[in-house]
Amino acid sequence: MIRTLDQLEENVLSTGRRYRLAVAWAQDANTIQAVDRAVRKGFIEALLIGNPAEIIKTCNSGNIDSGLFTIIEAENERQSAQMAVKMVKAGDAEIVMKGLLGTDKFLREVMDKEKGIMLPGAVLSYVGALEIPAYHKLLFITDPAVIPFPDLDQKIAMAQHAIEMAHRFGVEKPRIALIGASEKMSRKFGNAVDYAVMCKMADRGQIKDCVMDGPLDLFLACDKNSPGIKGVDTPVNGDADILLFPSLESCNPFYKGMMLFAGGELAGLITGTQKPVIVMSRSESERSKYFCIALSCLMA
Repeated sequence: MIRTLDQLEENVLSTGRRYRLAVAWAQDANTIQAVDRAVRKGFIEALLIGNPAEIIKTCNSGNIDSGLFTIIEAENERQSAQMAVKMVKAGDAEIVMKGLLGTDKFLREVMDKEKGIMLPGAVLSYVGALEIPAYHKLLFITDPAVIPFPDLDQKIAMAQHAIEMAHRFGVEKPRIALIGASEKMSRKFGNAVDYAVMCKMADRGQIKDCVMDGPLDLFLACDKNSPGIKGVDTPVNGDADILLFPSLESCNPFYKGMMLFAGGELAGLITGTQKPVIVMSRSESERSKYFCIALSCLMA
């Protein structure tokens, strides 16, 4: 079982495989530093798409050898994203990554019905593996980046994507906490009804290979003392592997708060695609972007 992001790196290195990574609009310092680290570690061959002069300038400013990469010219952000997605779709690369361009512009090309790389009928969402020093294992979260207010079908897909990722980390039957402000069922919180349906689906095996409960607050999900203190009987029992949030607006501030104030690091991917898609905020650290690359190799 992979319990830390360093162990994720070790697992990827142990395979001895090398993956081809296409980076769209690549002239971003943190992105290039992360890619450089993965290339030097030996598990990535990098294709940097964008303005060659800016890419080389960025490399030089970080004392990075631009000769380690294949640099491909693109006229603008959109063309760079189109080229990166096309390479993955054609099999010339196995992973696509966003560089210094907006997420909406990048995902537009990923989701293109004719030229994109979405799986037929799939729900696009985001799953991240969050390492928090105060928690005893990796915590998978969804969805901090793609679906603003998921409906029931989207929540089910989000759970299934998160379960699949947890399995790759060696978590055989992950505990999923469906997050709310309180554990009490109330018609005032529309998500509670969806959560009740999902829990019954999990009980009947329609959502497979997991233990699911909700609504639960964060204490009941992640603090082993809280169920006893609150007198709540929950199979998650303060030992969640996965947190499924009711909205992007709740999940995104949670993970950013963990990173800003609690020393957390995140490795995350877009899910529901034919090949791994790395989308990180342009302000994310080199370390987090590096672990996203390692995660993409685990999921490829």
